[in-house]
Amino acid sequence: MDKLDFYKKVVKEVVEKYAVYGVNKQEEDVKTEIFIDNERNQYLLFEKGWRDYDRIYGCFLHIGIQNGKIWVEHDGTSVGIANELIEKGIPKEDIVLAFHPVKKRQYTGFAVGV
Repeated sequence: MDKLDFYKKVVKEVVEKYAVYGVNKQEEDVKTEIFIDNERNQYLLFEKGWRDYDRIYGCFLHIGIQNGKIWVEHDGTSVGIANELIEKGIPKEDIVLAFHPVKKRQYTGFAVGV
């Protein structure tokens, strides 16, 4: 299995794990939705629904793969999704914490990815 296929497999597994677990299982009117686009290498998990009269709609997790690196665009997990990716065999130098400004990424211990 080449590197891209391995990264796709790992990212899909991690995102699906959170989709099954659910972003907010305590609220039956708020659902977890998952979008996996293997062609464009984009993986999203979001929640939608209602909390009383308030509309709930937002991205919980967004990961992309580009230029041989995994880009964590948004991470709403409490553990840090990058840590789970590392546990599954993806090196830190191939993970970009894209939610940090480019100038600060050098201090994260992860890839800068410009």
